[in-house]
Formats: sequence, C-alpha cells, structure tokens
Amino acid sequence: MRLELIRHGQTDWNLNDKLQGSSDIPLNETGRGQALEAAGLLAGADWSAIVSSPLGRARETARIIADTLGIELGDAYDELIERDYASNEGRRPVSPIPDEPNDDYPDIEPRESVSRRGIGALETIRDTRLPLDGDDAHIVVVCHGTIIRFILSEILGREVPHIENAAANTVEWDGAAWHVLSINGGVVDTDID
Repeated sequence: MRLELIRHGQTDWNLNDKLQGSSDIPLNETGRGQALEAAGLLAGADWSAIVSSPLGRARETARIIADTLGIELGDAYDELIERDYASNEGRRPVSPIPDEPNDDYPDIEPRESVSRRGIGALETIRDTRLPLDGDDAHIVVVCHGTIIRFILSEILGREVPHIENAAANTVEWDGAAWHVLSINGGVVDTDID
C-alpha cells in the first residue's frame, strides 16, 4: 500500500507566516492553483481513494484533486488535523517552535502527541482501505505540513525539512512497517544516518 501525503494549498495565513494549527482557514487563490498543480502531478496513476483532514483548507485541496482526477472524495479523519498551536494561532512565531510547550508557546500540542495521532491516522487508513483496495492500493491523503513532517520524521528516525504547500510525500506499507520514499517530491536517501 502506498500513501501520497499532500500538504494543503496556500492560505492567507501561510502567506503571512501566521501559525494556523487547528484554526479552520480557507485556501486562497494561490492555494487553489497549487491544488490543481498537485492534481497534475498525481495524474496518470491509479488512485484508490482520496481522503483528508476535516479542516477546510485540506478538504478543499482534496476536493479539487478529486474533481480534477475524476475520483470520488473519500473520508475525513480527525487524527489528521494540524498541530494545535492554541493561543499562538493567528500569530507569527516569536521564536523557533519547540517540541514541548515553553514560555513562548505555553499551550501548544506536544510533538509526541502530533506524531502519535499522525501515525495512528496512517494505521486507520491502512486498516480501512486494505480490505477494500488490497495491497496495491494507492491513496492520496491531504493534510497539513507539521503533521506530515512529524510523521515522516517518526518513520525515518531523523528530522525532515519543511513540507511545502501541495508537495507530494510518499510512504509505503510493506506489510510490516512504513517506509518513506519521497519528501517534497524528492527521493529519500535511506543511507543517511
């Protein structure tokens, strides 16, 4: 089973470097164009399903991709909602965002919680879709940058770079474990320690 993790298209808060987290901010026109570009990158493959986070920016990105590819839009998974930045949502970061709450970010969702939710979402999608689509299933999963980055980092056991809007990040289930095949459309070097 292969999952294509796509970050939603741009929003005005992305454009202005504001933390969005669980705030439900819509796509802007650039973001809608990015969703169409993502659909173009995904064209030609045999997709079993397109699912997403329930937040509007992810759901709209998924809908644009589904409509462009002629595939029915599937389920939304609450576990795919972006990291909760709590009182810092709508603000520009004042310092690097930590893994755990600190004085600048006293109420953010801890990294471990986001990673656990994200991996749990992949497992739920796997367990739901494998009986329907089989081992060769290819699923598009539209969600959010930080949760994708934390999922990929957890699988790889090392930090991965910033996830670009509407970029494709490929993970594969081999029957025993998840493997990261690409990040931001580039092939992953699995030999890096």
